[in-house]
Amino acid sequence: MISIALYKPDIPQNTASILRLCACLGLKIHIIEPCGFNLNDSRFKRVVMDYINESSIIRYENFEKLLVKNKRSRIILMSTKAKKSLFKFKFRKNDIILLGRESKGVPEYIHKEIKNKLKVPISSQARSLNVTVAASISAAEALRQIKKF
Repeated sequence: MISIALYKPDIPQNTASILRLCACLGLKIHIIEPCGFNLNDSRFKRVVMDYINESSIIRYENFEKLLVKNKRSRIILMSTKAKKSLFKFKFRKNDIILLGRESKGVPEYIHKEIKNKLKVPISSQARSLNVTVAASISAAEALRQIKKF
């Protein structure tokens, strides 16, 4: 099944919202450490509510551990730097949609490592979407394509 990965998330409310999204859609969430906050943070708890109990969270010490543990999955990087629209991409059922840090995205070595880089098309006047919105749009499109919606 499609899953979401967060690279060193640094805003607790966004991480909680994405975790809640994953719980509601039945998706696993991969968190690449370190987080920029503690999972006991009150801002995180306020948004995640009891959905944390419905979530399948897998934590990784670093990006390389994510790759090693998910050799049969494609990692799809969502990036404002990508050229290809997610709407022109064919998702597969075991894909992992990777989203970068809200403050810095992902490091250049990850950009080089990942073959499939996609963007959510937005207005040329806008800089970027909130990571939670990008995760939601990406997950919905991927699930639609694999006929889960």
